[in-house]
Amino acid sequence: MIEDLKKDARERMKKSIAALGQEFAGVRTGRAHVGLLDQVTVDYYGVEVPLNQAASVHVEDARTLAVQPWEKSMVPKIEKAILNSNLGLNPTSAGTVIRVPLPVLTEERRRELVKVVKQEAENARVAVRNVRRDINSDLKALEKEKEISEDDLRRAEEDVQKITDEAVAEIDAMLQQKEKDLMEV
Repeated sequence: MIEDLKKDARERMKKSIAALGQEFAGVRTGRAHVGLLDQVTVDYYGVEVPLNQAASVHVEDARTLAVQPWEKSMVPKIEKAILNSNLGLNPTSAGTVIRVPLPVLTEERRRELVKVVKQEAENARVAVRNVRRDINSDLKALEKEKEISEDDLRRAEEDVQKITDEAVAEIDAMLQQKEKDLMEV
Protein backbone atom coordinates (compact mmCIF):
# COMPACT_ATOMS: atom_id res chain seq x y z
CA MET A 1 0.00 0.00 0.00
CA ILE A 2 2.73 2.46 1.02
CA GLU A 3 4.93 1.35 -1.89
CA ASP A 4 2.04 1.98 -4.31
CA LEU A 5 1.65 5.52 -2.99
CA LYS A 6 5.41 6.20 -3.29
CA LYS A 7 5.39 4.80 -6.83
CA ASP A 8 2.42 7.04 -7.66
CA ALA A 9 4.29 10.04 -6.24
CA ARG A 10 7.35 9.27 -8.39
CA GLU A 11 5.27 8.91 -11.55
CA ARG A 12 3.29 12.10 -10.97
CA MET A 13 6.45 14.07 -10.19
CA LYS A 14 8.11 12.71 -13.34
CA LYS A 15 5.11 13.93 -15.34
CA SER A 16 5.55 17.42 -13.85
CA ILE A 17 9.22 17.37 -14.81
CA ALA A 18 8.37 16.16 -18.34
CA ALA A 19 5.83 18.98 -18.67
CA LEU A 20 8.53 21.46 -17.63
CA GLY A 21 10.80 20.01 -20.31
CA GLN A 22 8.06 20.62 -22.88
CA GLU A 23 7.67 24.21 -21.69
CA PHE A 24 11.43 24.77 -21.86
CA ALA A 25 11.52 23.36 -25.40
CA GLY A 26 9.07 26.08 -26.45
CA VAL A 27 11.30 28.86 -25.12
CA ARG A 28 13.79 29.64 -27.80
CA THR A 29 17.49 30.10 -27.35
CA GLY A 30 19.76 31.55 -30.03
CA ARG A 31 19.76 28.29 -31.99
CA ALA A 32 17.06 26.83 -34.21
CA HIS A 33 15.42 23.60 -33.08
CA VAL A 34 12.23 21.89 -34.22
CA GLY A 35 10.70 21.94 -30.72
CA LEU A 36 10.35 25.70 -31.08
CA LEU A 37 7.22 25.31 -33.21
CA ASP A 38 5.63 22.52 -31.12
CA GLN A 39 3.11 24.92 -29.57
CA VAL A 40 1.92 26.28 -32.93
CA THR A 41 -1.49 24.98 -34.03
CA VAL A 42 -2.88 25.19 -37.56
CA ASP A 43 -6.45 25.19 -38.86
CA TYR A 44 -6.54 21.96 -40.85
CA TYR A 45 -9.95 21.61 -42.51
CA GLY A 46 -11.74 23.17 -39.55
CA VAL A 47 -9.77 21.36 -36.84
CA GLU A 48 -6.90 22.89 -34.86
CA VAL A 49 -3.94 20.50 -35.07
CA PRO A 50 -0.29 20.84 -33.98
CA LEU A 51 1.94 22.11 -36.79
CA ASN A 52 3.94 18.87 -36.89
CA GLN A 53 0.74 17.02 -37.93
CA ALA A 54 0.21 19.28 -40.95
CA ALA A 55 3.83 19.68 -42.07
CA SER A 56 7.35 18.44 -41.52
CA VAL A 57 9.65 20.77 -39.62
CA HIS A 58 13.43 20.56 -39.84
CA VAL A 59 16.46 22.68 -39.06
CA GLU A 60 17.93 24.18 -42.21
CA ASP A 61 20.87 25.89 -40.49
CA ALA A 62 21.70 27.29 -37.04
CA ARG A 63 19.28 30.22 -37.43
CA THR A 64 16.63 28.90 -39.83
CA LEU A 65 13.79 26.39 -39.61
CA ALA A 66 12.18 24.97 -42.74
CA VAL A 67 8.53 23.92 -42.73
CA GLN A 68 7.31 21.66 -45.55
CA PRO A 69 3.47 21.37 -45.54
CA TRP A 70 1.95 18.04 -46.55
CA GLU A 71 -0.42 19.94 -48.88
CA LYS A 72 0.38 23.04 -50.92
CA SER A 73 -2.93 24.66 -49.92
CA MET A 74 -1.74 24.74 -46.29
CA VAL A 75 1.17 27.14 -46.94
CA PRO A 76 -0.74 30.40 -46.20
CA LYS A 77 -2.50 28.89 -43.18
CA ILE A 78 0.79 27.68 -41.68
CA GLU A 79 2.44 31.05 -42.32
CA LYS A 80 -0.45 32.80 -40.57
CA ALA A 81 -0.33 30.36 -37.63
CA ILE A 82 3.41 30.98 -37.12
CA LEU A 83 2.91 34.75 -37.32
CA ASN A 84 0.09 34.63 -34.75
CA SER A 85 1.99 32.34 -32.36
CA ASN A 86 3.55 35.17 -30.28
CA LEU A 87 7.00 33.70 -30.83
CA GLY A 88 8.21 36.82 -32.62
CA LEU A 89 8.93 34.93 -35.85
CA ASN A 90 8.37 36.13 -39.44
CA PRO A 91 8.03 33.20 -41.84
CA THR A 92 8.62 33.57 -45.58
CA SER A 93 7.43 31.11 -48.19
CA ALA A 94 9.32 30.01 -51.25
CA GLY A 95 6.90 27.83 -53.20
CA THR A 96 5.98 24.94 -50.95
CA VAL A 97 8.68 25.52 -48.32
CA ILE A 98 8.22 28.01 -45.51
CA ARG A 99 11.46 29.34 -44.04
CA VAL A 100 11.42 30.69 -40.50
CA PRO A 101 14.53 32.78 -39.76
CA LEU A 102 15.26 33.28 -36.07
CA PRO A 103 16.20 36.85 -35.16
CA VAL A 104 19.18 37.38 -32.90
CA LEU A 105 18.12 37.68 -29.27
CA THR A 106 18.91 40.97 -27.56
CA GLU A 107 20.26 41.05 -24.01
CA GLU A 108 16.96 42.47 -22.77
CA ARG A 109 14.94 39.73 -24.47
CA ARG A 110 17.27 37.08 -23.03
CA ARG A 111 16.65 38.42 -19.52
CA GLU A 112 12.88 38.37 -20.12
CA LEU A 113 13.11 34.74 -21.27
CA VAL A 114 15.13 33.85 -18.15
CA LYS A 115 12.30 35.29 -16.04
CA VAL A 116 9.80 33.20 -18.00
CA VAL A 117 11.75 29.96 -17.49
CA LYS A 118 12.21 30.73 -13.77
CA GLN A 119 8.44 31.11 -13.46
CA GLU A 120 7.87 27.83 -15.31
CA ALA A 121 10.36 26.08 -13.02
CA GLU A 122 8.58 27.49 -9.95
CA ASN A 123 5.26 26.21 -11.31
CA ALA A 124 6.83 22.75 -11.69
CA ARG A 125 8.16 22.90 -8.11
CA VAL A 126 4.67 23.80 -6.87
CA ALA A 127 3.20 20.88 -8.82
CA VAL A 128 5.75 18.52 -7.23
CA ARG A 129 4.95 19.86 -3.76
CA ASN A 130 1.23 19.40 -4.43
CA VAL A 131 1.90 15.75 -5.26
CA ARG A 132 3.79 15.42 -1.96
CA ARG A 133 0.88 16.99 -0.07
CA ASP A 134 -1.63 14.64 -1.74
CA ILE A 135 0.44 11.54 -0.97
CA ASN A 136 1.04 12.62 2.64
CA SER A 137 -2.68 13.18 3.17
CA ASP A 138 -3.37 9.70 1.74
CA LEU A 139 -0.78 8.26 4.13
CA LYS A 140 -2.35 10.06 7.09
CA ALA A 141 -5.75 8.70 6.09
CA LEU A 142 -4.32 5.17 6.08
CA GLU A 143 -2.85 5.74 9.55
CA LYS A 144 -6.15 7.15 10.80
CA GLU A 145 -7.95 4.02 9.55
CA LYS A 146 -5.32 1.94 11.43
CA GLU A 147 -4.08 0.33 8.20
CA ILE A 148 -0.51 1.48 8.91
CA SER A 149 1.31 2.32 12.15
CA GLU A 150 2.64 5.73 13.21
CA ASP A 151 6.19 4.52 12.56
CA ASP A 152 5.24 3.39 9.05
CA LEU A 153 3.62 6.79 8.47
CA ARG A 154 6.74 8.64 9.61
CA ARG A 155 9.06 6.50 7.47
CA ALA A 156 6.78 6.83 4.44
CA GLU A 157 6.60 10.61 4.83
CA GLU A 158 10.41 10.76 4.99
CA ASP A 159 10.62 8.65 1.81
CA VAL A 160 8.11 10.90 0.03
CA GLN A 161 10.18 13.93 1.12
CA LYS A 162 13.31 12.32 -0.38
CA ILE A 163 11.45 11.70 -3.65
CA THR A 164 10.28 15.33 -3.60
CA ASP A 165 13.81 16.61 -2.96
CA GLU A 166 15.13 14.57 -5.91
CA ALA A 167 12.44 15.96 -8.20
CA VAL A 168 13.10 19.55 -7.10
CA ALA A 169 16.85 19.04 -7.63
CA GLU A 170 16.16 17.79 -11.17
CA ILE A 171 13.97 20.85 -11.85
CA ASP A 172 16.72 23.15 -10.55
CA ALA A 173 19.30 21.44 -12.78
CA MET A 174 17.03 21.84 -15.83
CA LEU A 175 16.49 25.52 -14.97
CA GLN A 176 20.22 26.15 -14.57
CA GLN A 177 20.93 24.54 -17.96
CA LYS A 178 18.17 26.51 -19.71
CA GLU A 179 19.38 29.79 -18.18
CA LYS A 180 22.91 29.01 -19.39
CA ASP A 181 21.56 28.26 -22.89
CA LEU A 182 19.56 31.49 -22.95
CA MET A 183 22.38 33.75 -21.82
CA GLU A 184 24.88 32.19 -24.24
CA VAL A 185 25.61 34.62 -27.07
